[in-house]
Order: sequence, then C-alpha cells, then structure tokens
Amino acid sequence: MAYITDEKYYTNSNVVPKNLNWGSYQYVSLKDIVNNFKLMYSGDDKLVSNATRYNMLFHAKRGIQEINYDALKNIKILELAVTDDLKFILPHDYVNYVRISLYKDGVLFPLIENFQTNFSSAYLQDQNAEILFDLSGNALSPENSTLDLQRIKGTKPTLYLNNGHPYHNKQGYCCDGEWYFGFPIGGQYGLNTSLANQNPNFRIDKAGGVINFSSEMGGQLVVLEYVSDGMENGNDDEIVINKLAEDYLYAYIRFALLENKFGVQEYIVNRARKEKTAKLRNAKIRLSNLHPGRLLMPLRARAKWIK
Repeated sequence: MAYITDEKYYTNSNVVPKNLNWGSYQYVSLKDIVNNFKLMYSGDDKLVSNATRYNMLFHAKRGIQEINYDALKNIKILELAVTDDLKFILPHDYVNYVRISLYKDGVLFPLIENFQTNFSSAYLQDQNAEILFDLSGNALSPENSTLDLQRIKGTKPTLYLNNGHPYHNKQGYCCDGEWYFGFPIGGQYGLNTSLANQNPNFRIDKAGGVINFSSEMGGQLVVLEYVSDGMENGNDDEIVINKLAEDYLYAYIRFALLENKFGVQEYIVNRARKEKTAKLRNAKIRLSNLHPGRLLMPLRARAKWIK
C-alpha cells in the first residue's frame, strides 16, 4: 500500500477537504484487501485456486458487513430536528440503532423504545365499515390514522412515567367524549422499571423508514447513534476495514470461496471455518479496547456502600 507524507496527512496538500486523510492509517481499503488476497492466498500452489476477482470482491464485502454488525461497531451520529408530524427519517445507510437521545439545553437525554404500537396505517370506510376504493381498485387511505393523530396531538394515553404528558402515569377510558382516569400505572403495586422514564419515547417503523416519537418531541433536536454496514453507498473506493480485523477478513474470504467450490474435501472446509472463527475471536478482542485505564473508574464503584 502507498504511504503519504505528513503534509499530505495533515493538510491534504491544501486541497479541500483538508481532513480527508485524518485517521486513515488505521484502515485498509477494499481494493488492497482483494489485491493482497489474490497475490498471497490464491494461485495454483495455494489452497484457493481458479478464483475470480469478482468472487473475491463479493465475499470481501460480505465479510466487511458481518464484522461491522458483530464487532467493529463503527457508530455514526446524526442530528436532526423532529417536525410537527413527529417523524425522523432513518439515514440511507441505517442498519440498527445504538442510542436515540433528545438534545436539549446542552444535555443528551436518552429515550426509551415504546413497546406499545404508536403508529399504524388505515383505510377509509363508509358508515357500514366497508373499505372504500378508487377507480383503479386501490384502497383509499387517510393522511393519518386515528392512532397517529392521537400521538401527534398528544391525546393518546400513555403508560410511561412522563410529567410532561397530560395523562402521566395513568390509563383511562373514554365515556361520552370525556376521558376518565382511575387506574394509576405502577403506583399501587410498586414501580414498573421498564416504564420509569420521564423522557419522551419512540418506536421505529422499519418498513416506513422512520422513527415515530411521542407528542413531546415536536420541534426538538434528536441525536441518532446508529450502526451501518460499511458499504459507503456502494462506492468501492471508499470501503475500508480496520487493520485489527484484516486477518479475519482474509480468513473469511478463503472460507467462503472453499465452502462454495465443488469438490473440496469437507475437512478442508471445516479447517477454514475454524480458522475464520478463531480470527473473528481475535479481532473482537483486539477491537474491544479493554484497557486497565478504561476499567479503573467503573471498578471503583464496587466499594460503594448502598444506604
């Protein structure tokens, strides 16, 4: 691989963006991974032979995705304002969330996921509850379902302990258009810790590609920390992997090629599988960053007296 000068690293030779190379030394590119594997692990005198470059490239990408899900956890962070419809569009490279927080007064307030349904689709119906269709035979839908409208307007009862909500800590019933509350949640038989959070809550609509928030989040700033698959919008030139996991990726490619090749003895495939598993374990240990200095402060709490 080509190395760069200090000037190139720090200033990118005064070409915008100047921070292009910052931190780049800890990564190896997808192109270098495939080239190195083809040169060092593939050939007539190697265990892997007659493997095409596109096969290596495919399995290299799959290996990078798997290590991102399992060990790398290269967390991306995005801040956006929540609109009046209480929706937050998921990033295009979103795979799973790590933490979702409300940013207010310079402080991050972690939000909890609502285990109740707080969104739904709906169909228009007539007075006989028959679904209405357009001329093409498609069911007609309102802009928002009743469930969505109640959440947006803040009139939906909640089980969560939230002082900012008009129905804090209570589950009620509606009679003649009026709400009555006589059943405090968790107050009579002890606190339900799964609901004990005064911050707003959310639920992710994976099919719709949005996060739906409770009514208190209108106009607020949300910070989303999430995990991507490392594919960088399909641009192979930008895909990289940490050098601490490089050896695992070579083992993954070798195993995947041998497993999908006809005529390879089973003991060879099993040996490659065991090697891949061992390399993955080593990569996880290396990437875990378990240093004594980072453990010192949490371990001091073991001597704390509970009064």
